Amino acid sequence: MKRRNFLSAFGALGAGVAVNTIAMPSAWAADPTNYKRLLVLIELKGANDGLNTLVPYADPAYAALRPTLQIKRDQVLPLSDRFALHPALEPLMPLWKSGEMAAIMGLGYPQPNLSHFRSIEIWDTGSKSNEYLSEGWLARAFDSVAPPKAFLADGVAIGGGDLGPMAHAKRALSIASTDAFLRQAKLADPHGRAYNRALQHILRLEGDAQFASQQLKPKTDWKTEFPTHNLGQQVKTAMQVVSASQGVAAVHISVGSFDTHSGQLGTQQSLLKQLAESVVAIKQASEELGRWRDTLAVTYCEFGRRARENASGGTDHGTANVQFAFGGSVKGGFKGEHPSLTQLAGDNNFIYTADYRNLYATILRDWWNLPTASVDSVLGARYASLGFV
Repeated sequence: MKRRNFLSAFGALGAGVAVNTIAMPSAWAADPTNYKRLLVLIELKGANDGLNTLVPYADPAYAALRPTLQIKRDQVLPLSDRFALHPALEPLMPLWKSGEMAAIMGLGYPQPNLSHFRSIEIWDTGSKSNEYLSEGWLARAFDSVAPPKAFLADGVAIGGGDLGPMAHAKRALSIASTDAFLRQAKLADPHGRAYNRALQHILRLEGDAQFASQQLKPKTDWKTEFPTHNLGQQVKTAMQVVSASQGVAAVHISVGSFDTHSGQLGTQQSLLKQLAESVVAIKQASEELGRWRDTLAVTYCEFGRRARENASGGTDHGTANVQFAFGGSVKGGFKGEHPSLTQLAGDNNFIYTADYRNLYATILRDWWNLPTASVDSVLGARYASLGFV
């Protein structure tokens, strides 16, 4: 197999092991608790409409902003006297009631960019709106405090796409499925020699792939019933990776597109149903592995949707948004402050109430127990925790 084709077969693997070029301090010594708990990042591609996901059903401004797109009061799933969930998220209600689900409100950043490409780049790299970084925020974290070398990989992106927040991590893989990965890894030749740096890099990729494949023995006797849709199958692959190796710090899965400029009601209904079913599968599979208390699943996307509906039965690109955290150790409930529905920015967008990097700081510092100095270096400043773990 030609090495060019080998790299292509692994999707973003080549990008995943590129050398980090951002200047970082010397790596801190890894604590025994670092990365022993799993992070599952769920990207809601295209940007989910948070206002119709966590519904402020008691606020009269909501009905005024959404005369045709509002979720009716007799349809929502009340969480409090102010907020409710979209009815498609009904499978998540037991998690909310057990305190294993948190709604993190008002996430955004200064001078928001409403381009899909640029804004997801900002979220993936943990950068400012006017700052251009090539390394993902997780890649910088792994470079600062390295996960155990015995791990299958530092991080794995499921679906064969780009690595997102793990871009340019030294030990990150992008795989479509465990079966495909194992087939392709057998074709690697890690024993070659090269004096050219580029070829040395490719040989190292092949060695990493074979190392990973030797660890990966996927579990096949699942009691968990994984949904048959694409996101559900990504969850299955992710949990196979988690179950069949010495460990992995993070996995990335995605669903979408939520870019609902028109026909929003039906599209969002379907995608949120897939999200809810997949989160339930993560819980069930993690419990089956005895790891639910050591698993944190977090949603994210490039931005929210505009407060007011448009004339095409949809919503346009917006700013501040709600994200969710799930897990056996999550401190459930509402976190942060919901943006005002009446005091909007000049373009009729929400004004964010918490920086999205507060979300990342909570993961790095509170979930993975990374040193505060390391977290500050990774994110470029000190960001307070949001209290969901």
